[in-house]
Amino acid sequence: MALFSRLLVVASLVAITACSASADTAPNASQIKAKLQKKMAGRDITAVNTTPMKGVYEVIVGGHQIIYTDAKADYVLVGDMVDLSNHQSLTEQRTNELLKTDFKLLPLDKAIKEVRGDGSRQLAVFSDPDCPYCHRLENDSLKGVTNVTIYTFLFPLNIHPDAMRKSQAIWCASGNDVAAWRNWMDNKKLPDPIKTDCTTPITENLALGEKMGITGTPALVFTTGQIVPGAIPKEQIEKLLTAAAAAK
Repeated sequence: MALFSRLLVVASLVAITACSASADTAPNASQIKAKLQKKMAGRDITAVNTTPMKGVYEVIVGGHQIIYTDAKADYVLVGDMVDLSNHQSLTEQRTNELLKTDFKLLPLDKAIKEVRGDGSRQLAVFSDPDCPYCHRLENDSLKGVTNVTIYTFLFPLNIHPDAMRKSQAIWCASGNDVAAWRNWMDNKKLPDPIKTDCTTPITENLALGEKMGITGTPALVFTTGQIVPGAIPKEQIEKLLTAAAAAK
């Protein structure tokens, strides 16, 4: 969302809360949560927190999604709250904080395992074979990163109609699925012959990613449990790998 659009969202929310807050004293977070849970039946309202903006409350839905509401829980808005002093999206910052998991619980046997160098560091990546940002991650950001074991969870998105077939073909490749993955990401060549009839963990990977709050690819998971979306730069990956290794 462009910065101007984000500001419109925040400005709209300020107008709403200004009208409602003047009439009544704002209830506490637990009251807002109870009201929203009743009005948004079927959605899990995980928590309600205050924000730096008076009368505006952060609502966490399903453990990962952030929306905002007014003090009377009459309205909700989806969008970014932007700190203009630092030109930073507070929504993005909070979302990244909420995206956490226990790396030790990841079913690594359901991922393609690639060992580089001594393999001492660990990184999990949820990746779609037809995602252009996944190709950028593989060909730019991860290029030259060594002494790491990379676990790639095949995660074909619905927006890429052929991604499921390609994921199945890569996993079902005779001999070495690591070589099949690298040949596709590096050379755009699928295994020959293409096999899609073996047992794959792809459906389980999709369910796992949804549970973890992963909605797009690539998504990188570090041993600290931090989940970072997007084809982030190599320098950032190295920094996060180093921090994760130091935290052990």
